[in-house]
Amino acid sequence: KRTVTQIEKNGYPDSIYINAAKIFQGIHSEKSKGRNLVRYGDNSESPMMAFRDEQSRRVSYELAFNALKYQDLLEEMLLDSKVYPCYSIPDELTSLLVVMLYDLQDRKFNKRKIFAEEELVAEVQEIGHYLYRYMTKLAAALARCRIKYDALSIEYFVPETVCKQEQRASALPICFWINTFKISLEDVIRDLEMKGFTKVESVSDFDHYTYAVDQHCHDVLVFPSSLREELLNLDLFADCKLLLQ
Repeated sequence: KRTVTQIEKNGYPDSIYINAAKIFQGIHSEKSKGRNLVRYGDNSESPMMAFRDEQSRRVSYELAFNALKYQDLLEEMLLDSKVYPCYSIPDELTSLLVVMLYDLQDRKFNKRKIFAEEELVAEVQEIGHYLYRYMTKLAAALARCRIKYDALSIEYFVPETVCKQEQRASALPICFWINTFKISLEDVIRDLEMKGFTKVESVSDFDHYTYAVDQHCHDVLVFPSSLREELLNLDLFADCKLLLQ
């Protein structure tokens, strides 16, 4: 039976936070020594947990990169609220603290759901309880940051270079490889047509629920970027019959 990690606004399994923190540890921005108020220890020895499925891998990377986008804001929230430094939390867990703080504010400071049969991780439980204890202070710190910078939303805090990259990326068509070990082009087309998709000749003919076969690679399908989330929820993707490029 196929099981897929659900993307929900009520949190993720503990393994997602651990893996996202490990990814974030390797990509976070290093500040100059004079500005290095938040310290990230060296947890390079700690292994990543096994990804349950392709969806959980994608969610882990998405969570890590969202924390990276808002790293400056998250650090300012921790410092302004006096939640950091906390001497009971070692520097090696700072990445986990930042990643879980991003998710907490993204859920409007609501408690996360405990998933049935999930493997609980002591470090995630510890950081989670610590953040919940200071939710009111953290929410107030976020409000003060928004007032200070006259920001209507946290998107204001995304660096300009990242905004431009996201704008370019969001406008690009998305490509899927057909996993020909599992399904044929004809069966994929039949499945897509049953779901209301229409085949067009090229990307210039795109009109929402449309797709095109790549002119050079006939096992690649191209879709409008606006359909990304809907496509990732298709059985074709979950069953690895279509692979996101």
